[in-house]
Amino acid sequence: MKILAVDLGLARTGIAVSDVTESLASPVKTIEERHLDRLCETVAALAKEKGVGEIVVGHPCNMDGSHGESAQRAEGFAADLEAATGLPVTLWDERLTTVAATGYLNETNVRGKKRKQTVDQVAAVIILQNYLDSRR
Repeated sequence: MKILAVDLGLARTGIAVSDVTESLASPVKTIEERHLDRLCETVAALAKEKGVGEIVVGHPCNMDGSHGESAQRAEGFAADLEAATGLPVTLWDERLTTVAATGYLNETNVRGKKRKQTVDQVAAVIILQNYLDSRR
């Protein structure tokens, strides 16, 4: 089964998808949308297009494990996405994924506008790959 991952941002949202064997996460796209209702519709359509059976949404908990404003936003988005798609939606701890994505882009020397577009996709890949690895 394919699984889609969402790295929810305020302005840009990264999307990644797994292969059918649930072994490898790959970047799909970055969606530039600030309105959660329109973003939900776009992600739901993408999930249908990609034929996924599950969605994982990054859950940005605070370092102490508490749930701040960003985590609550992700929780609400995940609930809306589940209602819109009828698919199971799992919240997955994404602490430090953007830091890891930025580090990866530094190592590969990705800079400028391309970096802005890529960092969210890389973060979504990291979220999804961590989720896939945990299921083995």
